[in-house]
Amino acid sequence: MNMVIIDGLSFALPLLIIAIGGIYSERSGITNLALEGLLGFGAFTGGLFVAFCGGFFEPGSSVPMYLAFLFAAAGGGIFATLHALLCIKFQANQVISGVVINILSVALTGFLTNQINTSFFGQSSNKFLLGVSPRITIPVISEIPVIGAIFTNFYPFEIIILVLLVVMWFILYRTRFGMHLRASGDNPQAVDAAGINVARVRFSAVMISGALSGIGGMCFAYSISTNFSPSVYFGAGYLAIAALIFGNWKIMPTFAACLIFGFARSGAYQLVKYLEMSSSVTDLAMTLPYILTLLLLAFFSKSNRAPRALGEIYDKSKR
Repeated sequence: MNMVIIDGLSFALPLLIIAIGGIYSERSGITNLALEGLLGFGAFTGGLFVAFCGGFFEPGSSVPMYLAFLFAAAGGGIFATLHALLCIKFQANQVISGVVINILSVALTGFLTNQINTSFFGQSSNKFLLGVSPRITIPVISEIPVIGAIFTNFYPFEIIILVLLVVMWFILYRTRFGMHLRASGDNPQAVDAAGINVARVRFSAVMISGALSGIGGMCFAYSISTNFSPSVYFGAGYLAIAALIFGNWKIMPTFAACLIFGFARSGAYQLVKYLEMSSSVTDLAMTLPYILTLLLLAFFSKSNRAPRALGEIYDKSKR
C-alpha cells in the first residue's frame, strides 16, 4: 500500500501542474491541446541546461536540478508563445495549432538533441543525462501507517508542485488577473467593454500554461527516465487534458482526478509486480490510467461545463 501511495503521488503531482497550466489557458478561452509538446520542450530546455552547466557544480549538488526546473519553465513558456501567436494574433484554428505544436516539439527536440550531442559531446545520442533525483523521508511522521507513506521517499519537486498548487489557485480565484482571465473565457465582450485587453490576458494565460507544463515535463524527466529523451512524450499532456475536463476546468476537482490516475497507475504496477507477471503484462497495466480516462469521460462528460467562449476566436471589430 505504501508503494502505491509513494509512486502514485510522484506521477499525479507532475500531471497536476500540467493540468493546471491547461486550466489557465482554457479558462481564458484558448483551447490547448499542445500540453504534450510544451512539457516536452520544457524538459528539453532543462535537460540542455544540465548537459552544459551541470559539470560546474559539485558532485551530488541539487542546485542544477532546481535551476533545470527554472529553465524548463522558461523554455515551456517561450515555446507556448508560438501557440499563442497562432491562436490569438493570426486567429488560427486552436485545435490544429495544438496538434502542430505537439508534432513540432517531438521532431525539433529530437533533432536538436542529436545535433548538440554530436557537435559538442562527440557522440550521437537523443538523450541528455540528468542523474537521479534525491528523495526525502521525514522522520517520525513517515512511520504513521498509510498516511506516513505521503512523507516517505518523495521527490523534492512534489513540494514545489504543492506550493505552486496553492499559488496558482490563489491567482486564479482571488486576484483581479484571475477574474479577468476567467471572464475572458466566459464573456470576452464584457472584459473588452471594461477596458481590459482580452488578447493580452489570453496571451499571458497561454504562456503560464507553457511554463507550468515545462515544469511538469522536467518532473517526469527526473523521476521516470532520469534523462531527457523522446520517452518524455508518453501521453502525459493528453492525460492532463482529460483530468482538467473531468475536473470541470476547476483546480481542486482536477487535483482529485490526477490522484485517481496516479493511484490507478501505481496500483496496477504493484499488483502485476506482486503477482510476478511478465513485463508485457506490466506494459499493459501502465495503460490503466488511459482506459480509466475513457470510462470517466464517457460517464461524466455530460455534466461538464466548459468555459462558454472556449475555442472561439475573439474579434474586437465584431463586438
